[in-house]
Amino acid sequence: MHVTPTIARIWRGRTRPEHADIYEAYNYEIGIRPLIAKSLGVRTFREDRPDETWFVTMSWWADMESMAAFTGSDPTAVHHLPRDGEFLIELPERIEVLHLRHSYGTSG
Repeated sequence: MHVTPTIARIWRGRTRPEHADIYEAYNYEIGIRPLIAKSLGVRTFREDRPDETWFVTMSWWADMESMAAFTGSDPTAVHHLPRDGEFLIELPERIEVLHLRHSYGTSG
């Protein structure tokens, strides 16, 4: 059965360039792999700048209830990974939860 996503959850964080590759691998193992198993889809993005590297993770969910079943009690709260404090320039204070209104085209 195909389930259509109605929710996008977006997390953003940034590291120093010298930590970027290590953090990307760590984030995948500890943060992204569990998302892949439970969400409808995950996309990760990286932007390397001279003084910092930005990471963005977008995951898609059927509804708030399915997202809450994965994240715990509050799906809109930031859930930091155990070593985020070592790698991130600052711990993100919020995530974005967006309601999907329309979808145009296809993306792989």
